[in-house]
Amino acid sequence: MLLAIDTATRMAGLALYDEKREWVVGEETWHSANNHTVELMPRLVRLLEQQGITPGGLTGIAVSQGPGSFTGLRIGLSVAKGLALASELPIAGIPTLDVVAEPHKSQALPICALIQAGRGRFGVGHYVRQRGRWTRRGPFRLATLSSLCEEMAEPTLFCGELQAKDAEQIRRQHTPESLVATPAASLRRAAYLAELGWARLSRGSFDDPAQLSPIYLQHPQIDG
Repeated sequence: MLLAIDTATRMAGLALYDEKREWVVGEETWHSANNHTVELMPRLVRLLEQQGITPGGLTGIAVSQGPGSFTGLRIGLSVAKGLALASELPIAGIPTLDVVAEPHKSQALPICALIQAGRGRFGVGHYVRQRGRWTRRGPFRLATLSSLCEEMAEPTLFCGELQAKDAEQIRRQHTPESLVATPAASLRRAAYLAELGWARLSRGSFDDPAQLSPIYLQHPQIDG
């Protein structure tokens, strides 16, 4: 049973994935007012207990690696790495924006995945289909919606942590052929993190817990 942990932003999530049956057996998503420290462990224990699983019954860990907030990423990675080391479990760090983009890869438009970064900025991942496969175009970065709409001329699907005013700005400023995912479709789910993590682990690709580090787009001291 693989455990997925995502505390990269104020939207946090946990999931349990049965890799033998390829089945999500439990999942929780919640909005945290920066209280990941006190919220994560009780929810994790409850999820395991609901399924009758102990930490010793886990077979792997997937953790959201960032971009995200300094505190959120530190808490999620610390718990994930602690479980991996204590139970000698393989661990896979997955970029947060890869998780945002994952459920939208059945459509044809390029994908602009977004998370809130404070001060009117977003963490951005841009994904395109090349030779039948999705790939990230360029590095993760910080940008405002205005700058994104100006520089991205092609029709695009925007998804992620977008408020109603953000969606309206995109519709007003970007090309009419672009789409904005609904709030429900934009929700970053730990179940997708679990699937991406298992895809890595099943290929024999995993991280060294001691070396696994968060992806930051700005210095932690000025994190918004």
